[in-house]
Amino acid sequence: MAGAGVDRARRVLLWVLGGLVVALVLSWLYAALWPRRERSVAGANGRLIRVQVWNGSMEGGVGSRVATYLRQGGFQVVEVGNADRHDYVATMVVARRSDPAAARIVAQYLGSPPVIRQAWISDAAEVTVVIGSDRSRLRVQ
Repeated sequence: MAGAGVDRARRVLLWVLGGLVVALVLSWLYAALWPRRERSVAGANGRLIRVQVWNGSMEGGVGSRVATYLRQGGFQVVEVGNADRHDYVATMVVARRSDPAAARIVAQYLGSPPVIRQAWISDAAEVTVVIGSDRSRLRVQ
């Protein structure tokens, strides 16, 4: 009698494990084969927004993480580096053109840090992201 109970428990366990394997395979197939929408964020007239990322915090590597996240969003990151100092308290998005629309799009993508207008003529980038010590507030995966 005791052997029949153990046999039944093994069969139930095998069915549960088999169900888990099938669920994992289906999940993998869904992730691998389902058509994905590209997360591309374009500026006005369908062109890409060129962005500089400057780390103004004491944490190393945060600039690279933000740059990677921006690239995943379809932005063209043209420069990643350190800011002129490492004691920026707040992260800011700087509009380098007279029209701040591109900077607003970048700011919205990052979780809405403040946008500052500081227009200058540069072919390098139209938006600069300066990362401050409040970097944990950024929406970066």
